[in-house]
Amino acid sequence: MRCYFTLLFSLIPAFTPLIAANPIFRGADPHAGVIDGKIWIHPTGGGRSTEFFAWSSKDFKKWEKHGPVFDLNDAPWVKDDGAPRHGAWAPCLIRANNKYYFYYSVGPQNPTPSRIGVAAGDSPAGPFIDSGKPLLSGGNGFEAIDPYVFKDPKSGKHYFYAGGSAGAKLRVFELNADMVSFAREIEVETPRHFTEGVFVHVFKGKYYITYSHGRYRDHTYSVHYGTSSSPTGPWTYGGAILTSDTHHKGPGHHSLIHLSGTGQWLVVYHRWNRRSGDGPYDGERETCIDRLEHAADGSINPVVMTDRGYQP
Repeated sequence: MRCYFTLLFSLIPAFTPLIAANPIFRGADPHAGVIDGKIWIHPTGGGRSTEFFAWSSKDFKKWEKHGPVFDLNDAPWVKDDGAPRHGAWAPCLIRANNKYYFYYSVGPQNPTPSRIGVAAGDSPAGPFIDSGKPLLSGGNGFEAIDPYVFKDPKSGKHYFYAGGSAGAKLRVFELNADMVSFAREIEVETPRHFTEGVFVHVFKGKYYITYSHGRYRDHTYSVHYGTSSSPTGPWTYGGAILTSDTHHKGPGHHSLIHLSGTGQWLVVYHRWNRRSGDGPYDGERETCIDRLEHAADGSINPVVMTDRGYQP
């Protein structure tokens, strides 16, 4: 999701240790994963509006900041549209071909269409080298934001998901083996209450799509889910799993982590902390981690947002 603010983390030196508790850092749209025994999070924010950073932790207690891992100024094509400003939004990271592929949004949608780029590197800490051209562009009612790549454990294929906000339309593509081009687009039904920020996971053989709904600056922002027998749907709507409470507003644009040693699932998301009323809210969103539980019938239980965060 979009962010128009330059975050204050530019004032904090790289590799500054941060102590665990919610929120764990200022930033939005966190993409999280477990890589070589560490938790890595790549969010929107952390420095100038064109920069991406990353945070990592071995124990959920101390977090280190890395970067910038990528800067839009290192992708010359970004300025080809002549727009007066560009925002670095909502990245996604996946490992393939012995490299790390970093997908990122270039916003805003106006006055020119938003675009999604892809860069590659040898480490989740970057630096990432851009492919040299946009992977997907917006327009005609489609906003090219919020990229997400899912490797299907059944087929081994990589699926690319993107879209949201203006038009709230989801598009899905099968990626080629090079991870920087499409084999084909797959026609899909946009899930019920979809706005943006897709994440897909598999639990007990069933595919779950989770995504954000509502307006990112107010209390309506939330996370919903659907299920399917396929990574491309159609999806059976399951309900909301992250919604505003008394002190935490607008939770959304999340990712999920599965801790294979314990079987625990975690949701990594942003929210507005210490806000009252329905919004719109000003300031900065903050990244948090809480537990996510699947019920015995396969449904996802509503997530309880905490200030304590996840403590192993």
